[in-house]
Amino acid sequence: MKILSVVGARPQFVKLAPVAAACATAGVEHVIVHTGQHYDELLSDVFFSTLQIPTPDVQLGIGSGSHAEQTGAMLTALEPVLLTHSPDWVLVYGDTNSTLAAALAAVKVHLPVAHLEAGLRSFNRRMPEEHNRVLTDHTADLLLAPTDVAASHLAREGLAERTVVVGDVMTDVLHQVAAAVTGAGPELLERFRMTARGFSVATLHRAENTDDPARLAAIIDGLAAVDHPVLLLAHPRLRAKAAEHGLRLDLGSVRVHEPLGYPDLVALVSQARGVITDSGGLQKEAFELRVPCTTVRTETEWVETVELGWNVLARPEEIAVAATRAQPAATEAAPYGDGHAAERVVEALAQT
Repeated sequence: MKILSVVGARPQFVKLAPVAAACATAGVEHVIVHTGQHYDELLSDVFFSTLQIPTPDVQLGIGSGSHAEQTGAMLTALEPVLLTHSPDWVLVYGDTNSTLAAALAAVKVHLPVAHLEAGLRSFNRRMPEEHNRVLTDHTADLLLAPTDVAASHLAREGLAERTVVVGDVMTDVLHQVAAAVTGAGPELLERFRMTARGFSVATLHRAENTDDPARLAAIIDGLAAVDHPVLLLAHPRLRAKAAEHGLRLDLGSVRVHEPLGYPDLVALVSQARGVITDSGGLQKEAFELRVPCTTVRTETEWVETVELGWNVLARPEEIAVAATRAQPAATEAAPYGDGHAAERVVEALAQT
């Protein structure tokens, strides 16, 4: 069996790591194609080295652009790559423009498509990611769902026969990395001049939070008003939009820093009092590390984190209160699997 994985953004690199390892263990030929959607070194190259992912076989170097420009460029570049390699499966990850472009390019040349992290729904049609994931699910031949909730969404859309629940591959790698960085916390706390459980880690990158100057200003004000230090790991998109809008990020409690490699991010979050984010992946990571999360969105695909009390959805003016709430009730729930999802992914591809 020959699997061709298409990735292009930070969460996809994390998901790729356990899949690449599972392919190697199973003796499966695995071709990695990097679209270049995230071209910043801290959001791309560092993840491959720190997570020990094989160097991509193909680097398309697409870079930034509008949704149409980016997706169109990927479609054009991916088609000859897919025809050259002719894999048994094209494996696409998550909900980015790389995901949709790879799925469309593959079906146009009659190659089977499997969608990892299928079935997630925010039910917010203003989110580009929502369109990407819905279109990809209805295009793909095999839907690899991370949770029973995701599988139920697919069933309601008439896609049950294509669906297999495999668990969440990000949980696989998170637990592996967390075990490996248990001793890194004190050094990171010293580097950032923080005290254990005395600060929050924040990230922001989604268009709905960064493109509107008034909303971004309100979010910055919300972060600034938190009663403890907030370490804002500023994504390049956030820095660019803040500069475009004439906004300062380093107000009040906020301390701005470059994004971190994944192991350092996991080690830092494990020492934090809380997480404030609009990232889907970081919501889950916070839950798995049992760190309270405040999500600056009106909805989340990871509803289990909210139902279990470890995540709250907050408007900008609610951030300060939400970020200082009491510790949630302890839970042993494991809605995202047992750490062996990647093995099930490879098994599902081999058996289908």
